[in-house]
Amino acid sequence: MDMMWVVLGILVLLVIWGIWTYNRLVTARNRYKNAFAQIDVQLTRRYDLIPNLVQVADRYMSHERDTLEAVIQARNQAVNRLQEAKGDPTNAEAVQRLSGAEQGVSGALGRLFALSENYPDLKANENMMQLSEELTSTENRVAYARQGFNDAVMQYNILREMFPNSLIANNFAFRPAQMLEIEDERKREAVQVNFS
Repeated sequence: MDMMWVVLGILVLLVIWGIWTYNRLVTARNRYKNAFAQIDVQLTRRYDLIPNLVQVADRYMSHERDTLEAVIQARNQAVNRLQEAKGDPTNAEAVQRLSGAEQGVSGALGRLFALSENYPDLKANENMMQLSEELTSTENRVAYARQGFNDAVMQYNILREMFPNSLIANNFAFRPAQMLEIEDERKREAVQVNFS
């Protein structure tokens, strides 16, 4: 009779542990979904600024049509990838495609700003300066939101991979989450030093 109570007690403890672990995994997953919502807000703001920036630049850089079109094309692709990832932030492939699209946007904007250096009237344009400042501010917000998202993803992945949590995670389809990595090509460039 005593052995039956011990076995029953162990089973009750296992069930309680299973429920507690499941709920912790759900909480961690919802945290990184919420963190993705913050990225969505900032990236949407960034994408809304880009057409205005291109419109101002177009007045001065009409013969740089390829660069301007590349910026708009990269922006449109990133908007589509954001919508896809927003539909299911737990889809690692969608988040990875968003990362790639974001790198394309950063590269295209980098080329646009590099070319704009050759147009003093464009650099001095008040709208261009304001849009550039807003875009820089938004880039900082994106970086902050991305860091929060990546932290939440890391915590979730650690929780789901730890043993014995992995037993619950694997049996209830808690998929690994993908970090949002946006490489800035400018960080890879060599530093230019001019002593003149």
